[in-house]
Amino acid sequence: MERAIDDAYERIWNAIAAIPRGRVASYGAIAARAGLPGRARLVGRALGLVPDGMELPWHRVLRSSGQIAFPPGSRGFREQSKRLKAEGVDVRNGKVPLASFGLDANLDRALWGMPG
Repeated sequence: MERAIDDAYERIWNAIAAIPRGRVASYGAIAARAGLPGRARLVGRALGLVPDGMELPWHRVLRSSGQIAFPPGSRGFREQSKRLKAEGVDVRNGKVPLASFGLDANLDRALWGMPG
């Protein structure tokens, strides 16, 4: 069973790593891209278990509403906002307009040019 969990985390980390600079994706979209539809919470868990030394663009993962998941004003909230803004992403009151910056509408097409 542990092997299946490790494989799921690996697929999640790969999906997160594939989010291009200046774009964002929801936890649910990452789960779907990793072949784990409906497992958005597992994406959150995987982000909390990233191995030491693995660099992931964690800041590009948001709630399905486009909202940053960290509590407003927290260190994580400020860091995520700062990183997104540095990539040219519009962050207002902790929220990103997914229609402009998100990949959720069709993640495969946006990332890989595949038909929808």
